[in-house]
Amino acid sequence: MKSATIQLETLACPSCMQKIEGALKSLEGIDKESTKISFNTSKVKLDFDEDKVSIEEIENAITKLGYEVIKSKVK
Repeated sequence: MKSATIQLETLACPSCMQKIEGALKSLEGIDKESTKISFNTSKVKLDFDEDKVSIEEIENAITKLGYEVIKSKVK
């Protein structure tokens, strides 16, 4: 498992956070329990199985919803 922190553009409202969280949790390979989105910092933190999903696929799921990914850090 890898851990990622993804910095997003400023989130406008809590429903934005819920849309992103729902999209990410629907991806295979995402640890649903670890997925946390901070409205105040506009950061997504999650664990994922890189054999099932890539950081690029995770970023694409977010951008398809209309949100900008500023940068991602994977450990």
